[in-house]
Amino acid sequence: MLRTASRNAATSSATVAAACATALGLTLVLAASAPATAAVSPHQAVTRADTVRSDPNGRHTATEIRRFLTTFYGHHGPSVWAREHQVSDYLKDRAAHTEGYDLLLCAQNTPREISIGKVTTAQSAGVGWATVTTIWDGRARNTFTAYVDLDSKPIELHDVDCSP
Repeated sequence: MLRTASRNAATSSATVAAACATALGLTLVLAASAPATAAVSPHQAVTRADTVRSDPNGRHTATEIRRFLTTFYGHHGPSVWAREHQVSDYLKDRAAHTEGYDLLLCAQNTPREISIGKVTTAQSAGVGWATVTTIWDGRARNTFTAYVDLDSKPIELHDVDCSP
């Protein structure tokens, strides 16, 4: 009886080892077959992904705009990289002339949290927009509207409207 139990344990160990080796082999094959990409920042990765258009006219869709705004604003506001590379020249100029106030956040401080509302697109106007909600200490909320040019390549924040 002892001999049978040890033989079954040895067989089970061999089966587990073979299964692990097969799983590892499949993982290595999948990793090797994946396309190699250069190291990029998370914001560059989003920009490259957004250059593939699902709209037949090559314009940004509501889904692409939402993904962009969610990544652009993150949890606490746009990064230095995003401010430099994902904002239109028009908006950069406006922001440069707004002292003591972060025009991209329509605020003076860093919010505790940011959420993006439903995106609307107006094909005839060539623009898409969404309400951005900033949440502050004490759970106070402010909103503003962020605009994206549907034809911008790559996608970028075109303008903001801070009025409630």
